[in-house]
Amino acid sequence: MGCCDSSPAQHASRHFRETGHRYMQSFEPGETWFWDFEDQETLQGPALAEPTSRPESQSPPAPADRVPQDWQAHLH
Repeated sequence: MGCCDSSPAQHASRHFRETGHRYMQSFEPGETWFWDFEDQETLQGPALAEPTSRPESQSPPAPADRVPQDWQAHLH
């Protein structure tokens, strides 16, 4: 499942705070970096099981029919 910190609820940071899972990997097509929430730094990590990104045909921040009209006002 993909989540991000530019979403209104900042899902990635919340997941870290609630679970202690300190590492996350980018879910953007072609990106392979990891983020360490504890040390606040970018890392290289192991290859993970597919899928490694959202579908290239799906633009961020989500499928167009599921995004509120004022989505940019909710970015952090």
